[in-house]
Amino acid sequence: MATDPAKAELGRLLFYDKILSGNRNISCGTCHHPRHGTSDGLSLGLGEGGHGLGPERQSDTGQNRVQKRVPRNAPALWNLGAQALEHVMHDGRVSRDPIYGNGFNTPAEEWLPQGLQSLLAAQALFPMTSSIEMAGNVGENEVIGAARDRIDAAWPILAKRVRVIPEYSERFISAFEDIRTAPDVNITHIAEALAHFMVQDFTSYDSPFDAYLAGDDTALSASQKRGADLFFGTAGCSGCHAGSLLTDQGFHALGLPAFGPGRTRKFDPYARDVGRAGESDALEDFYRFRTPMLRNVALTAPYGHNGAFPTLELMVRHHLDPVRSREAWSPELLVLPDVTWLREIDFVIRQDRLEMARQAAARDIDIPPRTDAEVADLVAFLHSLTGARAEAQTSEIPKTVPSGLPVDR
Repeated sequence: MATDPAKAELGRLLFYDKILSGNRNISCGTCHHPRHGTSDGLSLGLGEGGHGLGPERQSDTGQNRVQKRVPRNAPALWNLGAQALEHVMHDGRVSRDPIYGNGFNTPAEEWLPQGLQSLLAAQALFPMTSSIEMAGNVGENEVIGAARDRIDAAWPILAKRVRVIPEYSERFISAFEDIRTAPDVNITHIAEALAHFMVQDFTSYDSPFDAYLAGDDTALSASQKRGADLFFGTAGCSGCHAGSLLTDQGFHALGLPAFGPGRTRKFDPYARDVGRAGESDALEDFYRFRTPMLRNVALTAPYGHNGAFPTLELMVRHHLDPVRSREAWSPELLVLPDVTWLREIDFVIRQDRLEMARQAAARDIDIPPRTDAEVADLVAFLHSLTGARAEAQTSEIPKTVPSGLPVDR
């Protein structure tokens, strides 16, 4: 996706502006911050009702407190503008598809706005309508009330909030050819601006491994070279993490430790995470999750769809022996802000013997055992996928935004 600088810089302001949240208290950048590799550094995040950034984030108290943890680990944003991507989110519930006449298959179905030019722009709309992430709890503001009525009713409210701010309206008129006056600004323009920013700042192909592929034999250490040979050879990692994006774009069950509220199908009665089946409703998709891209993976801990593992080494070792890893896993490994009233729901799934057995049995990986030295080499190779700009955190965070709301820096 080619980017337009005017749209991208407009998107930068919107990305960090809390005006896109129902209660004006959380931005896209709160949970996808460059300081934490465009994630939030938490196993499961605290969205609406939280304060602070990254692992220091805590819940508010009283009526404004967090009602539920974000069900899945906040995914990093690296290379999500790639044209080859077919779907995003852990369960792939936003994908390219002509089924609804708007170019995408999403939770909004036929109500998704027309005119979206990229998968990333389509995805950017949905945190704004989620009560857990940005919209707020029912009764708190007009955005969540509209979204509960019908999802597309919330977006015009947010668009109006933005376009009545003079600096925003001027920037939109300058950046978009089809906008002549402030009332022309709609949610599609906002989503497009956000997408242009994310592609401009979070596209990453400047790692030591990229330099090595370009012919610089000195770009990788001896350990990283051995790790690359294992990754693309006998360890079999590239069976799923293939191609320039290091993903097969498929869905696989890894048998990760279970905890958290998860995402179920609409009719499931209790907390669990069914993975891709929540989107497809197909039995064969239960407990399978999208293969993540691996660029800058060393910057995006914790790992797994629920952030179960705090280090790359533990995540690699889980791939090698899921049964032993699952048995040895402890909640103490989690980077999870303590919210006393959520403790019971955090681990209630582990009391369900049959569900735990079903999840443990769902495994699509079978990798031959590796020595400690080989594990170290694989981890070293994964570190070679860190881009120079990403590691240096060159993406600029604005000091102020047009709404005047505080910026999480």
